[in-house]
Amino acid sequence: MESTPIQITEYDNADNVSNVYVQSSAGGDAKGMSRVDVIPPKKGDERSYLQQGMDVFLPAGFPHSVTEDYTEYQIYDSLQAFSSSIAAMLSSRAVLSSIGVGDTKASPTAALLLSVLQESVGRLATILFAHRFGTSLEPECKMYRLMADVLNDSAFILDVLSPIFPKPIRIVILSFSSILRSLCGVAAGSSKASLSAHFARWGNLGELNAKDSSQETVISLMGMLAGSLVISWITTPLATWTALIGLLSIHLETNRRAVRAVKMRTLNRQRATLVFHHLQRQQTVPSIKEISSVEHIFEWDGVLRTSTRDIMGYCDIGTPFLRLLEAVSESQTSTKASHIQQQTLSQILSLYNSSRYILWHDRRSTKDVPRFNIILKKGAEPKDLLIAWWQALFHAQDDSAAGQDGFEEKLAALERSLSRAKEFFERYEKSLREKGWDVDNGALETASSTRVVFGES
Repeated sequence: MESTPIQITEYDNADNVSNVYVQSSAGGDAKGMSRVDVIPPKKGDERSYLQQGMDVFLPAGFPHSVTEDYTEYQIYDSLQAFSSSIAAMLSSRAVLSSIGVGDTKASPTAALLLSVLQESVGRLATILFAHRFGTSLEPECKMYRLMADVLNDSAFILDVLSPIFPKPIRIVILSFSSILRSLCGVAAGSSKASLSAHFARWGNLGELNAKDSSQETVISLMGMLAGSLVISWITTPLATWTALIGLLSIHLETNRRAVRAVKMRTLNRQRATLVFHHLQRQQTVPSIKEISSVEHIFEWDGVLRTSTRDIMGYCDIGTPFLRLLEAVSESQTSTKASHIQQQTLSQILSLYNSSRYILWHDRRSTKDVPRFNIILKKGAEPKDLLIAWWQALFHAQDDSAAGQDGFEEKLAALERSLSRAKEFFERYEKSLREKGWDVDNGALETASSTRVVFGES
């Protein structure tokens, strides 16, 4: 009795056929042996040498292992890196001239001390920048990715300017240039890590970063080779500035396009606001692509905007509980003790008893520009922060709340906005997840925050 032939198709990570194995009884013998043929891909299906060469620089399984926006981002990112490499060579030539290369009176020791000074101020700036803005680097990774290159290009301009100044001023300029370049390193490194995590669809973050480094190495090498030709042709100040401005313009524009190509799934403050207004207007959940097409790269932190992008207020998330006491207290002592009505605090805590946050007016809040503070309770999750942000938007929209100065009126208005925000989130939570929005990954906190726990003393 003849056995049924068995065919096994083998695919690579990119879902291309690599081999086909066919077992058949043909060619077998009477002892029950069968034959297995290995059939390579058809000639038209074979990967070209170019494709095989590209595999060295692309993550395994490309394009299935990365998000759809990865390719466009990498194309523009490579172009900006190429132009930046050439601009860096013009900048380096100016710096070498500033420290005395070609000047017989220049001291090697002075050049070394200048280098030490630059490194010192640059590293100090790195520490301070990471401390001040570290929390906001991931939620606002698109903004910081572009800002990093703005800082870097500013450093290039200062470097090229430096030779025309006297030596004392030149030292200050080169030191400030080093600070800008150090800030660029922190912002670019952190934002790239966040973007890589976004692109890695299969959890292949390590490989994605490794391949990104390979791409940067090749692009930088090509840029250096092209830059070597450019600096040999360009010798006059006018030609240098013309080339530099042109290269930096290309650099910033390609970087802007690269950042615009990214379609983030997380809800930071700006995207949460855009989704909120779309839900109010259309009663349907917007796609990630729709929001990406209208969001701005640069946005003020904590601003509450209308659907037409007008400012209607401000809100801070994760503020200390002292902010609430300052807003409701009648007076404060030098020891920061507050004097408030006996039932005031109890009524506020009762309103937010079932919530993991407390939203209240800031003491600087005015009728025209309301300001809010969100105090987070211990155990607050990203979705709680989203509800709190939407409550702030609801409350800022509430015309009846705009002119309320009394405590009872404020409490009633906040109770209405709290109820609306909770109902709003419950109605659309499932649809948000189905559309691909990541409501479980916190992207609303942009600064170090505190948590509070309530108990009886």
